[in-house]
Amino acid sequence: MSKVLGMGNALVDILTRIESDELLTQLNLPKGSMQLVDSNIANDVLTRTNHYQRHQASGGSAANTIHGLASLGVETGFLGKVGKDELGEFFKSDMQQHQISTRLLESDTPSGKAIALISPDSERTFATHLGAAVELCEDDLFDELFHGYKYFYIEGYLVQNKPLIRKAIELAKKHGLVVSLDLASYNVVEANLDFLKEIIASHVDIVFANEEEAHAFTGKTGEDALHEIASLCDIAVVKQGKNGSLIKRFGEVIRVGIIPAQSTDTTGAGDLYAAGFLFGLIQNLHLDKCGQIGALLSGNVIEVVGPKMDQDRWGNIKKSIEAIVN
Repeated sequence: MSKVLGMGNALVDILTRIESDELLTQLNLPKGSMQLVDSNIANDVLTRTNHYQRHQASGGSAANTIHGLASLGVETGFLGKVGKDELGEFFKSDMQQHQISTRLLESDTPSGKAIALISPDSERTFATHLGAAVELCEDDLFDELFHGYKYFYIEGYLVQNKPLIRKAIELAKKHGLVVSLDLASYNVVEANLDFLKEIIASHVDIVFANEEEAHAFTGKTGEDALHEIASLCDIAVVKQGKNGSLIKRFGEVIRVGIIPAQSTDTTGAGDLYAAGFLFGLIQNLHLDKCGQIGALLSGNVIEVVGPKMDQDRWGNIKKSIEAIVN
């Protein structure tokens, strides 16, 4: 089976369910966004939510996708940077327990953390302190890291480090990898629009976006946004939440529905969709089946708190995948 290498911010997710969106307003965090904050603001958010129940998990968008692929038996690797601290050890241990080959560099800077505030309607808002994660740089990358892999998955949050992204995708292409990119967050897209369009047109094969990100990228909605993204790459995927997803490759447009699910927390929904989609692609399945597997994983992960699922749920997912494939 083809191997997948992911690169992203190595973060520990600190998940907190809040009682009201009023707290988001007080903290100046736009609902549904990912806001980069400094250590003082991150600590303030933690202090003001310390009376709520919390759940901790290794996270970061690309890491979530790689975890999903590893849980389906795909050989995976992950590139990132952590601090020499408890959170860094937690992240490293969690990856290794899932048989993910890690290339984790270490820094004296504290490990990054993503504080996810989960609203009553399950929408999540992130206050992210990148810490050591943001110190991953182009000098950390070399040819051997890409040997043996077929697919390279990058989270869009990294595009704020343009030299890193340029070198990573150039090395990936040099070694024949299929490059896929998730657009990450609408505010990230807005802040890096020209750069994103440039690298997608020149080096990216597969683009994942949700409706907000697709609109920020194209100024359009629905199939119009899909067509514009697809004009720059081989495969475009626009995730539409409760309305399923749209996929386009070489003129063929496919609409995929969702599976019935009781939404508890949408953290990781897009990341796990990408994992399911790439799993199908690795199996050389038709795009509609790739989308169905993406929807299956996405529909399951929103029923749990955080981006990780237990072995029983993964067992049921694998049975459902067999039914889709056959």
